[in-house]
Amino acid sequence: MRQALTPPDAARPFGAYSPAIRAGNLLFISGQVPVDPVTGTLIDGDIKAQTDQVMRNIATLLKSAGIGFEHVVKTTVFLTDMNEFSAMNERYSTFLPDPPPARSTIQVVRLPRDVKVEIDAIAVIP
Repeated sequence: MRQALTPPDAARPFGAYSPAIRAGNLLFISGQVPVDPVTGTLIDGDIKAQTDQVMRNIATLLKSAGIGFEHVVKTTVFLTDMNEFSAMNERYSTFLPDPPPARSTIQVVRLPRDVKVEIDAIAVIP
């Protein structure tokens, strides 16, 4: 069974995808970019500001499933510049409990709307 989660306070998707899908006890969160869910505009800031917004967007989707970052088991971070890894990691890590989830970080040529960072996540719902 699949159930799309599209909470009203979450950032709206840019394309034909669900912000999150629940399948059994797993929650798959689509790649989140730094969009302000209230205004629908991109956060035009440095990697730290963009990472903060992405993580807040993920938090909103987790909350809609009744869970938090402590339930996240895997993330994938997409960066347009690996030189910004340390700054991204500094902000990213403030949202996560110990131990942090497994993670892959990949440098890409370009991201939607030319943002600096996109992050997806997988969580387990107890």
